[in-house]
Amino acid sequence: MWMEYDEERCLSADQEPKSGRSYTMYHGTKVQTARLIIQNGFQQSSDGMLGPGVYVSRNQKKAERYPINSHFTNKVVLKLSVNCGKIKRIDTDNHPMQKTWHNHGFDTAWVPPNCGMLAVPSGLEEDCVWDPKRIKVIDVALAPSTPKCTDMPCHF
Repeated sequence: MWMEYDEERCLSADQEPKSGRSYTMYHGTKVQTARLIIQNGFQQSSDGMLGPGVYVSRNQKKAERYPINSHFTNKVVLKLSVNCGKIKRIDTDNHPMQKTWHNHGFDTAWVPPNCGMLAVPSGLEEDCVWDPKRIKVIDVALAPSTPKCTDMPCHF
C-alpha cells in the first residue's frame, strides 16, 4: 500500500519552518495528562522559556525527555499536526521578544537547534504555540506498555 508523503509536513528538526504551514510535531507528557489532552485538547501553559503556550518539537527525541523527572513508565509522546501560523525565530538568550512574541502578531515561537541558548542545553529544536486550537493530536508516538496505557487510543 502506498502512503502519501508530504515533504512540507515532515520538515526535519534542523530545518527552519515556514510561516503559514502545518508540521508534524511531538509533545511529551504524563500518561494521565495525555488522556486529558486526547479527550479535551491542549491547554496553554501559564509560562515557560518562551512565555505562555503549548511547547512542542519536531524532534521526537526532545519530546521523549518530558516530563523531566518522570519515570519512563509514566511518559507518553503524542504525535501532532501543528498549524504554525506566523513564526518568530528566537535564537539568543534574553531575546527582546523571547516572552512577548505573541504581542507582536506571531502565533509560534521557534528555537532552532544548536543556537547556543543557555536555556536549551540539549541543543534540540523546540516551539511554543500560543493558541492550543492550532494543535491536533494525530497519534500516540510512544507509550509505555504498562496496564495504565493499554486503553490509550493508538490512532485518530
